[in-house]
Amino acid sequence: MLAATNRVALGAAVTALAVGVAGCSGSGSPEGRAGAHGAKGAHGAPKNVVRLIGDGSTAYTGPQPHRAEQARLEPGRKPPQFVVFSWDGAGEDSQKLFSHFREVGKKYDVSMTYFLSGVYLLPEEKASLYEPPQHPRGSSDIGFNDLDGIKNTLRELRGAWRDGSEIGTHFNGHFCGKEGGVGQWSVEEWQSEIKQAKSFVKNWKTNAGLNNEPPLPFDYDKEMIGGRTPCLEGQKNMMRAARTMGFRYDSSGIGNQVWPKKKDGLWDIPLQLVPVPGRDFETLSMDYNFMYNQSGTASGDPSQHEYWGDQMRDGLLQAFDRAYKGNRAPLIIGNHFESWNGGTYMRAIEETMKAVCGQKDVRCVSFRQLVDWLDAQDPKTLDKLRALRVGQAPKGGWERYTATPDPASPAPASGRAAAHAGQHVRH
Repeated sequence: MLAATNRVALGAAVTALAVGVAGCSGSGSPEGRAGAHGAKGAHGAPKNVVRLIGDGSTAYTGPQPHRAEQARLEPGRKPPQFVVFSWDGAGEDSQKLFSHFREVGKKYDVSMTYFLSGVYLLPEEKASLYEPPQHPRGSSDIGFNDLDGIKNTLRELRGAWRDGSEIGTHFNGHFCGKEGGVGQWSVEEWQSEIKQAKSFVKNWKTNAGLNNEPPLPFDYDKEMIGGRTPCLEGQKNMMRAARTMGFRYDSSGIGNQVWPKKKDGLWDIPLQLVPVPGRDFETLSMDYNFMYNQSGTASGDPSQHEYWGDQMRDGLLQAFDRAYKGNRAPLIIGNHFESWNGGTYMRAIEETMKAVCGQKDVRCVSFRQLVDWLDAQDPKTLDKLRALRVGQAPKGGWERYTATPDPASPAPASGRAAAHAGQHVRH
């Protein structure tokens, strides 16, 4: 149950690719902050505009507050440095990390993406409403929730959206591996999973009986435009299903720090290989991956906790610096609301936000805001950006490089991620 402190067990090794593991797992004014990077002047929701949807679990309340309009990059200009902080299986439990990081986001002007697991809005006694592909009805590898956990999670979801952050999906039961895991699912089974993830968000009042709770202030059919699969498995068939169901992007892949491209009609924005200071390999840009490479367990040697958190923070800062001073590729960071190894990775994330989000030309945004910007660009400009390799600044400077887009530029090398083949990824 989500209300318990430790709700997600460590997954099994699933993919021979790259280094490490890929982990899975409110308080404050609902009006949120003044606006994320460039959002000043963005349209807030008109007052007193509420149109209930379905059973009243969700509602249209007007345009999202603090969401900026995205403009095309002008010729001769350096692109912004985007940084995306995202959270898998987002829910508010006894650790209160959802509410904590909402406050951190306001402090450092950060919009984030919260990938909600739909079963976190489904009470245990209604578990049978969930029909997971290739598993018995009512089963879930991350459990379900209790009424207090649902109410607390709803409070943070409302506030997060009003802060200008995004509510994406981590789907539902978090099944991994060869025995019916998401990597084994067909397109049709993924369609069922996505429909159910939407349904649990759109019908929590009926399912949980919480009729006196206020609605979520968004239409989830329009809000849910992307996600990350459990264990980073099943991306191919999931994307085939999702492209017909309102998705605009996916972040289930493994890649390098280069500019993203579209796959099957969706923006493919993967987790990235980043440095591990003091080690001779790179790992995925996620707290779980650092934890697995350092201790292999969520409860490692306490004397090493501070060092491990510093190592993650410094690795992310090195990744940021090589993009910021190089190709300006978006830095994609994944996290979980967990206190692994004494909470050292939560400290690392907070310190990373503090260090990077106030720098010149840096925009700490949600995936939605990033894909809005990508969709606004001249395709020829994006071709040129994608021609830059990891950490590669344009020869002759940005003013010359983006002055006249040239689609004939060579494609970026794609061998770095493959060079790590044979090492385990866990999620």
